[in-house]
Amino acid sequence: MVLLQLSEPGESPDPHQQRLAVGIDLGTTNSLVATIRHAIPECLPDAHGEVLLPSVVRYFREGEPVVGRDALQAQVLDPRNTIASVKRLMGRGLEDTETSMRARYDLVDCGGGMVRIKTVAGLRTPVEVG
Repeated sequence: MVLLQLSEPGESPDPHQQRLAVGIDLGTTNSLVATIRHAIPECLPDAHGEVLLPSVVRYFREGEPVVGRDALQAQVLDPRNTIASVKRLMGRGLEDTETSMRARYDLVDCGGGMVRIKTVAGLRTPVEVG
C-alpha cells in the first residue's frame, strides 16, 4: 500500500523511511481509530481493549470534558451536559432539528442556520463537540 507523503517545498521525504498513518472514523454512534500493519488494516483498541469508542462527550463547569464510555455512563445523571449523536445537529438551524434533540438538549439558535448547545462549560457548536 502506498500512502501520499507530503513534504515542505524543496525537501523530499526519505523514500526508505517507514511512515505510520492512522484513519479516524468519527461516527454518529461510535468512533474508532485504525492503521495498517503488515498490509492489513487493524482497529486500535483503547485502554480497556475496546475498538469502538462511544461518540459521547460530557462537559463540566471546569476541567476537561470526558469522552467515550465514561461519558456514556453519565448520560442518565447529567443529560443536558452529556452530548450524544451530535452529528445529527451539524449544519442545521434550530428549526431544522429533530424534536427529540430539542427536548434532550438546551439548543440555542445563533443565526445563520447554526445551532449551539448550551452546557455548563458554555455554548458549544456541534463541530466543537464532534
